[in-house]
Amino acid sequence: MAIPRHLAVIMDGNGRWAKARGLTRTHGHRQGVVAVREIVRNAADLGIEYLTLFSFSSENWSRPESEVRDLMGLLKLFIRKDLATLHKQNVRVLVIGRRDDLSADISALLDEAEAKTKDNTGLKLVIAFNYGARQEIAQAVQRLAQQACDGKIDIDQISEETISQVLYSRNIPDPDVILRTSGEQRLSNFLLWQAAYAEFIFVDCYWPDFGRADLEDALVEFARRDRRYGGIAPQSAVSGAQ
Repeated sequence: MAIPRHLAVIMDGNGRWAKARGLTRTHGHRQGVVAVREIVRNAADLGIEYLTLFSFSSENWSRPESEVRDLMGLLKLFIRKDLATLHKQNVRVLVIGRRDDLSADISALLDEAEAKTKDNTGLKLVIAFNYGARQEIAQAVQRLAQQACDGKIDIDQISEETISQVLYSRNIPDPDVILRTSGEQRLSNFLLWQAAYAEFIFVDCYWPDFGRADLEDALVEFARRDRRYGGIAPQSAVSGAQ
């Protein structure tokens, strides 16, 4: 298997998994947390360096209040129960997304997760929380515009690199693979800038059912991809394929 440096995952299908079993959406989200624990272990075991999980989007606040409350409760429970384990496993936690409009208790938990694990050198677990890619890009434009107004940067100096350095994901490499569960085939406002050359892999199973075998199948599929970044394959490779 080819191992991507950075795997990003849209964890989709918790609600439909629960509905198919006559359970509440909360049950689906709880089982989704179990799948999170498993993919973190498997990603570290397989040698993936960065694992980004789309845990809560900026649009998810529009869901029913009871579901949002349950999701926040699961986040708190995950950090309180799993942070010590992640730290022991040498996992470093990074959080991307808007922080200034979060409640104080949620913001403090996210800060704690990052601070406690900041010196760890193993898997980098990137949690996309209160994240929206269009919002991220808009805020990046605002920052660069303000820098230009303040005379700190010339407009002609604005490049892809300077834009990347004012995104939430600065200092995190772009994903090699964006994987989405549940059979849906869209990005849903996730890593729009960073996905320019990512390989998209869509799997039919719902997120709570996603396990080690599904991850390995996705990596086999990734290995089949010919990543040319807008160029062409070397002539020897083309000839050998004929």
